[in-house]
Amino acid sequence: MGREFVRLALTDLVGDIAARRDEHRRGGETPDELVAWLGGLARGLAEEAGVTVGDITLTVYGTPGIHDKETSSLQLAPNLPGWERPGAVELLAGVAADAPYFVENDVDLAAVGEGAYGLGQGIDHFALVWIGTGIGMGVVIDGKLYRGAQGAAGEISYMPVGEGDPLVNRGRGMLESVASADGVVALAGRLGMRGVSSAKEVFDAARDGDDVAAKVVAAEADHIAHALAGVIAVLDPELVVLGGGIGVQAGDLLIGPVTECLRDLVALRVPMIKTSTLGSDAVLLGAMAVGLATARDLVFERAVAQAPPA
Repeated sequence: MGREFVRLALTDLVGDIAARRDEHRRGGETPDELVAWLGGLARGLAEEAGVTVGDITLTVYGTPGIHDKETSSLQLAPNLPGWERPGAVELLAGVAADAPYFVENDVDLAAVGEGAYGLGQGIDHFALVWIGTGIGMGVVIDGKLYRGAQGAAGEISYMPVGEGDPLVNRGRGMLESVASADGVVALAGRLGMRGVSSAKEVFDAARDGDDVAAKVVAAEADHIAHALAGVIAVLDPELVVLGGGIGVQAGDLLIGPVTECLRDLVALRVPMIKTSTLGSDAVLLGAMAVGLATARDLVFERAVAQAPPA
């Protein structure tokens, strides 16, 4: 569940997708309204796959922010207003007929997806840096997702990088205010680009040779490089994968300058920096990877419990 899209997939225990939907969010939904809409989408998916929601073994939700289990709410998720309310996350229990469910940070799931299906396969130490409407990072250490003490590992949007722009993404962190999609658009406007409404337009203009757009790209690469320098100094990853709208759409413009800048910032060699091959499916594939392992265990346990005594 993100600011603009909700993506859903229903899989069997082998991991084959039986039904899928990618839906634009209508915007402005309360948690109750969003959950009611999700319930309808889940029922539609189940019908398309020839089952009912009662047949669903487990549901995994990928969301921005951090799931605060003590208050059953989402923290640091401004793109999902209302979910910081205590008890809001518990509403998700009703989407799939009270099947067990997990709530995971979306970028953490994207990192799991990269490890299971993408560039992180066979790599024990890597980071997935998500740059789009927001900025975050999923960290894999010794082949396992690292969440930190509060589940907030990888919240690099709060790194003190860049000059900061209090008018962009107010309260979301210094790095995010300058390097997110909104930050790119804001800088383009300040430098004189007119009529630009998306980061994609800025990057397309840079490819077409626009000098102002090129300056925006250079600033974006500098912000990303300085953030990654801190990540590399602490984690020493073998690989850094760029994901999210900007990471994927502008990887061809950013990876070279970022790598070059990092050569002057890191102690040893610069790790591999690559653009995710999973695109917008990274979070969904991570949810599948997390869900399949647990769902298989649940089905096995139920089968054993229902088996007649020997």
